[in-house]
Parts: sequence; C-alpha cells; structure tokens
Amino acid sequence: MTTFQSNPGNGGQSANGGQAQGNQGQGQAGFGHRVDRIGSDAQQLWDDARGAVTDLQESLDLKGRVDRNPYLMLAAAFGVGYVLGGGLFTRTTGRIIRLGVRLAALPMVKDELIGMAEAALHGVEVGAGRVSNMTGSGGVGGPQGPQV
Repeated sequence: MTTFQSNPGNGGQSANGGQAQGNQGQGQAGFGHRVDRIGSDAQQLWDDARGAVTDLQESLDLKGRVDRNPYLMLAAAFGVGYVLGGGLFTRTTGRIIRLGVRLAALPMVKDELIGMAEAALHGVEVGAGRVSNMTGSGGVGGPQGPQV
C-alpha cells in the first residue's frame, strides 16, 4: 500500500512511500501476469467449447435431418420444449400417457380376441361334425337309443 504525504521537499512522497511504490510495481506485474494467464485459459476453454459444439453439430447433422424430415423434427422440437418447459408432471401428460398405453395395448387385445374367436369357431365346426356323424349313422338316436 502506498502512502502519500504532501511534503514539497521530496516531490509529494515520503521515503517510505517510494519503497511501497516499488513493491506495488512488482505486485502489478504479478497481477498482470495472472490476468493474462486467466485470459489465455478462458480463451482455451472457449476454443474447446466451440470445437465440442462443432463436433456435436456434425455428428447430429441437424440441418440435414430438418431438410429430410421437417415434420418429424418439428414434432421432436415440440417434445423437447414440452419436457424442458415442465410439462412432464401435469394432468395433460397423464392423460396422454394413459391414452398411449391403451392404444399400444389395442393390437395385443385384438390378437387375443381373434385367437379366441378362431378357437370358438373351430369348436363349433368340430361339434357340428360330430352331430352330422351321429345323425347319419343310423336313425334318430343312433346306436344307443334316443338322447334327451
């Protein structure tokens, strides 16, 4: 720290002040060196971040994807905005998820219903075949007599 005294005999500085100013010059040089080093480190960080963004852009090829599938990319942007905007934990999202689960389960339920219907038809055909065999083999009741 420099102390200044108004003494016309030595140019406004005390003897002690001259020494403090010399130490301050060394402090300024050290401080300037630190500022330069911080500036160069910040520049290096900026260059690294810029390179990472460029690499990400090249790997994602967003411009090419938008050119090839503009509606899909619009839907993706909507989805990302919805998630980042806090839309995940709302009633609307719950309703959409329930609807999605129902729609996803629909093909499985349809396949099960078709399988059950085919099995029922097959059972009816087999039953009809037995009845026709029984009626065609000898009279009203067949070999055992009339059935009630």
